[in-house]
Amino acid sequence: MKVKIISDSTCDLSKDLIEKYSIAVVPLYVSLGDKIGADGIEIVPDDIYAFVDKNGKLPKTSAANYEDYLKVFTFWHEQGYEIVHFNISSEFSSSYNNACMAAKEVGGAYVVDSRSLSTGQGLAVLHGAELAQEGRSAKEIYEECTAITSKIEASFVVDSIDYLYKGGRCSALAAFGANLLKLKPCIELNDGKMHPGKKYRGIFSRVILNYVQERLTGREDINKKRIFITHTKCSADDVEAVRKKILEICPDFEEIIETTAGCTVTSHCGPNTLGILFVRK
Repeated sequence: MKVKIISDSTCDLSKDLIEKYSIAVVPLYVSLGDKIGADGIEIVPDDIYAFVDKNGKLPKTSAANYEDYLKVFTFWHEQGYEIVHFNISSEFSSSYNNACMAAKEVGGAYVVDSRSLSTGQGLAVLHGAELAQEGRSAKEIYEECTAITSKIEASFVVDSIDYLYKGGRCSALAAFGANLLKLKPCIELNDGKMHPGKKYRGIFSRVILNYVQERLTGREDINKKRIFITHTKCSADDVEAVRKKILEICPDFEEIIETTAGCTVTSHCGPNTLGILFVRK
C-alpha cells in the first residue's frame, strides 16, 4: 500500500519542504486571550509577539484533539494509504495519546512519538518521508523512525529569558541576574524533555557562533545528511554567520536547511532564539 506521512504542526518544516515531500499537517491550537486559532494557519509567530508586547503574558498552546486526528487519518485511509504520523514529544502534549486513539480506530496507522519538538521532530518526519518514497511499508517506517528519535540532537540558545520568566520557567531573581550578566541559556532536549544546558555570556551574535563551535567540533558521531538552523526572528546576518560556521567546521553536510520556528518554540522562548538540530550516527 501507499504510505502517507503526516505530522503535527510542531515539526516546523517550511512550506517548501512540506510540499516537496507531500507531508500532511495536523495543526495544534494557540490561544491568544479569547482568540483560539490553528497553529501556523490562523495564528503565526508574529501574532504571538504582538500579543505578548501588548498584554505582557504568553499565549497558551493546546493539543490537536481526537476528532482532528480521526478526520485526517480517515481521509487518507479512504484514499488507499497506510499512515505514519509524527507527534511532538508525548512529554509536552496530549497530542500523541489523541493520535494513538484515532490511529487505533482507523487502522493501518502508526504514530511516532518524536521525543522532540520543532525540527528535531522534523528530522524524523523527513526521514520517514524518504523511506516512504523508497516504497517501505508503514510498519517499517514506524519502526525505523522510532529508533532514530533517540539519535536526534536538538538544542536552542535563547537571547532573552523574558518569555521563560513569563511562562514560569525561571524566577524573577534568575531573570534579573541573567539579564544583568547578559546570560544566554542553552535549552537541550533529552529523552523527550527540555533541560537547561550551558549558560553563555555576551552578545548573541557571538554566543551563537560559540554554541555552534562547541556542538560540532571534534565530533565523529554526526550523520552528515542534513542539519537544520531553526530560529525565531533572528537577523539574516546572524543566520548566515551560523551557516558559515557550520561549513567551516563540517564542510561535508549534504544539506544545511534554514527554517523559522513556529508557534510552540516562539511561545516558550521568544524572539532571537536559534538552534542547530541534526542526527547522530
